[in-house]
Amino acid sequence: MASTRISPFGDRKRPPPRDVTPRALPRGRHAAARDVVLASQRGRLLEAMAQCVAEQGYAMTTVAQVIARAGVSRKTFYEHFADKRACFLAAWDVGTEILIEQVLAAGAEADGLRARLRAGADAFLEILAAEPAFARSFTIEVLSVGEEALARRADINERFADALAETHAQALAEGAALGPVPRWALRAAAGAAWELTVEHLRTRGVEGLTELAPQIEQVQLALLRGDYAVA
Repeated sequence: MASTRISPFGDRKRPPPRDVTPRALPRGRHAAARDVVLASQRGRLLEAMAQCVAEQGYAMTTVAQVIARAGVSRKTFYEHFADKRACFLAAWDVGTEILIEQVLAAGAEADGLRARLRAGADAFLEILAAEPAFARSFTIEVLSVGEEALARRADINERFADALAETHAQALAEGAALGPVPRWALRAAAGAAWELTVEHLRTRGVEGLTELAPQIEQVQLALLRGDYAVA
């Protein structure tokens, strides 16, 4: 599937940068307005946090390492974030919001139940494969950040379950022979994408990640077609 790739931590209007070296801000009388400067600094901090965490894990990442990679001062860091955890969670929020938007958009452009499931799986995996640092932080390192991060992960799974519920409802409206699907099955269908992806990233990184799309599609399709009334 052809799609536009954008960095979860950068400008939404541009493709992901090949080089994660912090980008310099203009200086002197032509310097950007303060709100633009702050937005740029924040984006660089989020990207730097994702890169540092992906390379050495959340526990070993320090604020000093993040600001060095982002090319900003410690004072600037604390103008944006209370601490390391707050910066990581902000990166998570920005990245996952963009991820969800693109997955939903991909599904909306497809016709039919299987095509929508496959388009969503393709978009999910392609975005993660294009952003290795975000992929590792998003699926693996978040587990070590604490209860607030785990709650965010659970919320994202619920949002994907909501999307699957809408896909199921749309298929019913189109005449598909489907029965009602309980909420736990929708959560399981959404969770299948998470768990298959986490295990692949843990053992192989992003190499071959997009090859999981057929597996995710088949698991989700089976759960959406399940005969839960009999069960």
